[in-house]
Amino acid sequence: MTIPSFEATVRQANTSVDDISWNILGQTYVPKHVTESSFSWHATFPPGTFVPPHIHHTQDEFIYLFEGSFDLVLDGQETKAKPGDLVCMPKGIAHGIFNKSDQQVKCLFWVSPTAKLWELFEKINNVGDPSEVVRIANAHELTFLPPR
Repeated sequence: MTIPSFEATVRQANTSVDDISWNILGQTYVPKHVTESSFSWHATFPPGTFVPPHIHHTQDEFIYLFEGSFDLVLDGQETKAKPGDLVCMPKGIAHGIFNKSDQQVKCLFWVSPTAKLWELFEKINNVGDPSEVVRIANAHELTFLPPR
């Protein structure tokens, strides 16, 4: 991947890097910025959607919630996040993200460094087979954990 140049700017609402919008596991991810050191995206999680427990091996990950609520598993512990909360997920720590409510969640995710996550999202965009997502993720420094 060629990282776009980074410049001082305001990324307007409803715009994204290169007009990209990804469908990842039923959620909509809209990349807001990408550099080698960090990558952010606006995410919309419809009710009932989730990201199963997984581990980022090379990145710290964060979520800031704007609306809705998440049920989370962070390092084996169940917790919740609501609007205004910041979720911190250090690299190497297992985490799962679940919208168990009847409302959509809107939030901002970011990781540092970017590592291979941009490439992963490009490859799993619109992939409907969860086992294929797991296989592709393993080649991009992210490991999904087996179901409990």
